[in-house]
Amino acid sequence: DAHIPSSASRFRVIINLDMDLSRIENFQDAVVTVMGMGRYKQGSGLGATKWLIRHGAQVVITDLKDSLELKESVDLVMEWYRTYREQYPDRQIYQPIFVLGEHRKEDFTNVDCVVQNPGVPSEADYVVAAKELGIPIESDVSLFFRYYPHPIVAVTGTKGKTTTTLLVGEMLKSLDLAAITAGNIKASPLDSLDDLLMKPSPTPIVIEFSSWMLESMPGVFSDMNKGPDVAVLTNVYPEHLGRYASFEAYVDSKRILFAHQTPEQKTVLNYDHPDVRAMEPEVKGSLVWFAREPLSHDGCYVVNGMVTWRQGGKDTPIIALDDVALGEHALENILSSVAVSVLRGVQPAAIATVLKTFTGAGDRQELVREVDEIMYINDTAATNPEAAVVALNNFGSGQKKDVILLAGGAAHGVPFDRMADAAVEACRFVVLFPGEGSDALAAAINNRVTVERASSMHEAVQKARGEAKRGDIVLLSPGAAASGIFATEFDRGEQFREEVRNL
Repeated sequence: DAHIPSSASRFRVIINLDMDLSRIENFQDAVVTVMGMGRYKQGSGLGATKWLIRHGAQVVITDLKDSLELKESVDLVMEWYRTYREQYPDRQIYQPIFVLGEHRKEDFTNVDCVVQNPGVPSEADYVVAAKELGIPIESDVSLFFRYYPHPIVAVTGTKGKTTTTLLVGEMLKSLDLAAITAGNIKASPLDSLDDLLMKPSPTPIVIEFSSWMLESMPGVFSDMNKGPDVAVLTNVYPEHLGRYASFEAYVDSKRILFAHQTPEQKTVLNYDHPDVRAMEPEVKGSLVWFAREPLSHDGCYVVNGMVTWRQGGKDTPIIALDDVALGEHALENILSSVAVSVLRGVQPAAIATVLKTFTGAGDRQELVREVDEIMYINDTAATNPEAAVVALNNFGSGQKKDVILLAGGAAHGVPFDRMADAAVEACRFVVLFPGEGSDALAAAINNRVTVERASSMHEAVQKARGEAKRGDIVLLSPGAAASGIFATEFDRGEQFREEVRNL
């Protein structure tokens, strides 16, 4: 497109193997490639692009998606560029260059720094080429950690990390209404960094990390000789095995979160999850557990039906489980968020107030709408079979078989047997999207419940509505990653919401 600046007017050529990342000011005039722009206005790629342009970097934006797919993002970047030129007349603001529909080696080997979108594998050829030349590989979250000097809470896990992040964020608002949640929840922390650095006192920060985001962090943790002030690991289940060589390699990515912590920093782990509990010897920070049954160790537990904080042998009841708005399926998130919030100084009464009212994160067992006494539930973030099993057990009601399930997608080598059994128990009807995961799920169901296919979300929702009766639940809980007809799991969830709104 004519309006997209291209590499025909290439930036100055520079290779600075010793780029000093200790000061934000050093990005002025630096040539920085952003690999993976993305389409989320507050996502990692666009967040990094916006921040880099504002700080005077010469930005090359490269993405395998073409200009048509990324038109909205390109328009947004150019709007920021024009705004910053007016806003910062005292500094050089460079017009960004777009290389779309392809990646080129020179954009990774002839630059000062590469900012890698978390969706881009670390073993990608161009990323490896940059590393071999000693060019720094950063991400939006690694840059935030470099430059925000105050305490940060970091949350990861296969499932429950978003709910935990949002719960902690709400609880921290009792300390500061400006408390920020960012990271894997489609919000780049760089969007807030400049304002945060202008404040006279620290603002509470909670960042959700995917395993991919964590891969960008060892360098910054090593440079700073510390990790997050509070690191939380909710659980680990087999997922993203199409990206990782093995389950153990995936687990290793989670260990990054606490591998560089100091003894003064806190590590919050799930005692009930064997793979997480086995990490205890590797913890360098002060260890805090959470579990369904009480332990003698400091942590958060259920004691006689009460969510309870235990420290130094003393129990502090927080709230009765019966009074918590979230269901039993979210107990791990409840316990972990309480542990973190107590460690950050939130009072028990403020924690209890949040737990009485917080009903869940969007895209995770989210009630979109009720139509003709039929509930439509969006659980698109259930991207592996175990997460879908949790939703099926939560919404299924035994012999009634009142769930209409929308499921399937990419496979990634994960077994679907348990999900199939749960679907047979809970469902009267299953609609499957295209994908190898759908084939595997259909084979595991083995004609024990009616299964039909749909080639679009519209078709899937219409089929579900045609089968549903009053009192039924239409549940989008795919048990698989998005593929084919959906750009991402969030796109899948938004398409579901839109179709349900239109019913």
